[in-house]
Amino acid sequence: MEKDYVVGVDIGGQTTKIGIVDRKGNIITQTVIGSKYKSGEAGLFIQAVCDTIRDLAKEVGMENIQGIGIGAPNGNYYHGTIEDAANLEWAKGIRVELAKEVSLALDNLPVTVTNDANAAAVGEMMYGAARGMKNFIMITLGTGVGSGIIINGELVYGHDGFAGELGHTTAVKHNGRPCGCGKKGCLETYCSAMGVARTAGEWLELSDEPSLLREVDNITSKDVFEAAQKGDALALRIFEFTGKKLGESFADFVAFSAPEAIIVFGGLARAGEFIFKPIREAMEANMVSIWKGGKVKLLPSALKESDAAILGASALAW
Repeated sequence: MEKDYVVGVDIGGQTTKIGIVDRKGNIITQTVIGSKYKSGEAGLFIQAVCDTIRDLAKEVGMENIQGIGIGAPNGNYYHGTIEDAANLEWAKGIRVELAKEVSLALDNLPVTVTNDANAAAVGEMMYGAARGMKNFIMITLGTGVGSGIIINGELVYGHDGFAGELGHTTAVKHNGRPCGCGKKGCLETYCSAMGVARTAGEWLELSDEPSLLREVDNITSKDVFEAAQKGDALALRIFEFTGKKLGESFADFVAFSAPEAIIVFGGLARAGEFIFKPIREAMEANMVSIWKGGKVKLLPSALKESDAAILGASALAW
């Protein structure tokens, strides 16, 4: 007899979203737990995930769950592991046997792991803005910058399972910011939510320009957005700068995979035209002529932020 439900788990730098999904792609129940465990506490995090799955599964019965799909930073589809994830303190510099440990804790339920952005791409392809597309790139702008690349309807994993780390391509060649991955100048250090906040802090220090952001302690990307909405000149320039960096990089990404669309997902995408306008302009200015003129669409995700990665991760488990 076929089991009717799967579990989708989306591990982010700050929080982890967990949901029970049926065969039609409906999220029956979901919740959020914290991801910020310390070095050496991978076991505690895994225990928290498993306890949460057991609790959610009471609604449908654990015996009716077919399997678990997990999207995670540096998640390796081939090995079921998280390996040296810069934005997860408990997984930094080590290899965590995530699929194995979760399966053992949950009566040997099958567990599949992939990169969190890959999971979001699958969710978008099945249920969102990429329905019907076989060639697109999903960019997630959250704690970091993630990416999932779909070519001819298939996720690109590469020979080792780690293909598609577009957030760690170099956006600034000289004197770039240090990145948690060990490199300097990565796209992630400028265009993630944390990167936007970092730009704000740096620019405020470098000038005496009046700005609403000077009244804010511990600036976040949300603060920058709210200031931009109020017409704050510095906040508006931060979005121009961030969008330009993304657009320049997106033009490079188009050159190697010729996608039908680049779909942007995550908190920064909610900034709307503050971020999309400079991305679009920089893409157009830096692309080879054969892709100019709107041939490659730039789209926001069509899924609720809480749903996309859960749905994508859960699809792995069917």
